[in-house]
Formats: sequence, structure tokens, C-alpha cells
Amino acid sequence: MSDVPEFTVRVDQNAYLPAGGREMHAIVTVEARSSRADATGTGTGTGTGNDGGRAPAAEIILIDTSGSMSYRGKMAAAKRAARAAVNVLRDGVHFAVVAGANRPRMIYPQGERLVAADETSRRSAVQAVQRLEAAGGTAIGSWLLLADRLFTGYDDAVKHAILLTDGKNQHESAGELDAALRACSGHFLCDARGVGTDWDVAELRKITSALLGGFLDVPDPADLEADFLAMTRTAMSKEVADVSLRVWTPKQARLRFVKQMVPAVEDLTGRRVESGTQTGDYPLGAWGDETREYHLCVEIDEPGDVGRQMRAAWVKLLAGDDVLASGNVLAEWTDDEASSTRISGRVAHHTGQSELAEAIQQGLEARRTGDEDTATARLGRAVVLAREVGNEQISDLLDRVVDVVDPASGTVRLKREVSKADEMSLDTRSVRTVRTRHGEERKDPDERDEHDERGGG
Repeated sequence: MSDVPEFTVRVDQNAYLPAGGREMHAIVTVEARSSRADATGTGTGTGTGNDGGRAPAAEIILIDTSGSMSYRGKMAAAKRAARAAVNVLRDGVHFAVVAGANRPRMIYPQGERLVAADETSRRSAVQAVQRLEAAGGTAIGSWLLLADRLFTGYDDAVKHAILLTDGKNQHESAGELDAALRACSGHFLCDARGVGTDWDVAELRKITSALLGGFLDVPDPADLEADFLAMTRTAMSKEVADVSLRVWTPKQARLRFVKQMVPAVEDLTGRRVESGTQTGDYPLGAWGDETREYHLCVEIDEPGDVGRQMRAAWVKLLAGDDVLASGNVLAEWTDDEASSTRISGRVAHHTGQSELAEAIQQGLEARRTGDEDTATARLGRAVVLAREVGNEQISDLLDRVVDVVDPASGTVRLKREVSKADEMSLDTRSVRTVRTRHGEERKDPDERDEHDERGGG
């Protein structure tokens, strides 16, 4: 597979367990580095000409055209954003633009099909987008099912959809949306954006989690154009369509969980597909020039004797049947307390980030239901964790929701007046993480070096 980026796998852990210890944690960092001179793969506004052998791609832009999009400049902003996205599609990328309401409608091209991007098709698509009008309701599952049909036949391509909505999925049942997500899962990736403040954070989180994408809030419609440009350029930079993480564990061990930690917290445990004796595969989606980090926890049923070493897990990165990179998670039992109690800085950092996301989501939910005691306790804990892992963006967002009395202890007071946009931003971005330096270790959670305190990377 000479056309794919060069992948590396690095495992960070403390391999020593105390006598009788059974739980091993490790951070698996996967890095892909493109050999191309232009790793971004982005267009210039008029296409990129020769694709240079890059992996084929297919792109669908799903624009909410429900009646509520006619307010506060959202429709005009969505048109500008869609035009910008179309204009940076590479020549040869197959694409379509779809209007979403009670039912999806093809905007460009006519008929349920994709067309190859070139100067003519991009210009025609931009003209078609300009004619978009807002009317009707919201039935996102039906939009995704149309995208799934359009992507049929492009099995070797990097298939990516952009979904924009400004409201809740009110015109189909939750069961219909869930059925659509099951039908589409594993077929294409979808990134979503919620514009304004009338959409449902949990709903977009569920959609993008099922479709291996990400989502963000865009409170100001004026920011949509830059956001669509960034999403499309990232999609155009992908070079491998479907990558998976295969994890082998010995007979006397089991994998408790696999979580993506960078760029965002996403629990992959339930996505396991059995792939052989003692192995399971976890889908990671499409890859370009990037780095992601994963937290693995292995539970060993039968601890070894002091001095015994074993392979607790063997991880492989796969594209189809091709092994791109691999690494080992090791375990060795010791009676040396200094060795067994040393905490891997990277494991501690990501454990904190995972707890931070949970604390924020639990605190906001308690606040919404009127449970002020729980909300105060959980958001106070989030203040402490955000400081510990160095997530300054989350700290700033927390400051808009609570008054911080003592950041070290997490003593806070709930603000009485909080804008809906600030609450949604905190909820949306709770899972977005910061990286820390490789190879950090510390003997005690309170022993931090300056870099670990910042959570830099």
C-alpha cells in the first residue's frame, strides 16, 4: 500500500503491576504522516486539477432548509458555507448537495446520483445552492438514508458527509432516527454542525458518534463559512478510507474498554467486531496526516508471579488486510513498590480528561433538571479537572456557567443567568481534549511538572 501515509504506533504505560495486580492501562498513540508534498489535499477555489493518485473521495453536503432556517440570517449563511465547501472540492471527487426538511431533496445534481467535481459542475452546484429556500420541518434520519443511497457503489472512496441543522429532529420518531443510524453505520463518516441554539446537543452527539464523525456548535451563523471550509479541507486530506484497530488479548485477560482520547473522547468499546481467536476490531474511520490517541484497559484474570512478564495486549492498525503498524501492551509483576506505584503521566492525563467530560455532562443535566446540589458538585469537580489537564478552553467555558470561588478545591456557585449558547458550547466541547507530552511519568498524582500542569503538546 505505497499510496497510504506512513503509520506508527507508540504505547505509553507503566508495565509494572504489584503482586496480585490485575488491571493494566496504556495509551496508544497512532500517528500518520503523509509522504505527499501537499498533505492538505485542498482546493484553491477552482479545483486542484490532477488528483495525483490520491485516494478517491465522495462528499455530500446536507443543508437543513426547514422553516426556522429563514430567521437570523441562517439560510444566507448556510448558502455561503455550502458554496465555499463546493469550491474547494478536488477535481474528480464525486459530490452532491441535498436540502433537508420533512423529506430530503436533491439540489445538485438532479436525480439521486453523485457527479464528479470539475470547474463546470462546481459552478452549477454553486448556482443551485443559491436557489435554496427555507420551508418545512426536520427529519434527519431521512436525510442520512438518502446520503447512504447516494454513496452506494463508492466502496473504495473516502465517503464523507457534512450535516447542518438548526433544530431538533421533530418530524420523525426517535426510533426512525435510530433505525437510520443503524442502516448507515459503517458506510460513511458524518461531521455535523448545529447553528443557533434551538438544536439538541445529545441528538447531534448520537448521530456523529454512530457515524464516526464530530460535531460542534456554531452560535453565530456568520461563522459557518469558515467552519465548512475547514471541514471540507480536512475531508479532502484523507488518504485511507477505512482504518481499524485490532486488539489481541491472551486467554487469561479481557479488554475492559477502548476509548479514543484525542482529538475527542469517544468510547469505542461497544463497536467491537470479533475478528478471530481472542481478537476484536474497532473502526477508526478515514485517516490523513494526523495523530490520534486511544486509552486501553486490560483486565488480567490470573495475575502472574513476581518477576513474570507477559504480553497483555497486541495492537495492530489495519487497512483492509494490510497491517500498517503494531505495538505491545506489556505487564510485569513486581514487589518493588516504587516501580508498581509509578503512574504513567499520559494515562493519568487522559483519565482526567475522560472524567472531565463526564462531570460536565452530568453537571449540566443536573442543572437542567433543577438538581442544584449535584450540578454544583459535578461542575465544581470539572473546574478542578480542567485545571489539572490544562484544558483552558473548557476552563473559560466553565467560567460562564459557574462562579469559581476556589479553583483548587472546586468550590463553585451556579450562575443564575447563563445564556443558552454558553451552556450548549460547554456541553458540545466537553469531549474535546488537549494533548500532553510523550513519555511523562509521575509517582503521585499531585507531583506535576510544569508541562504536565499545562497539558501542552
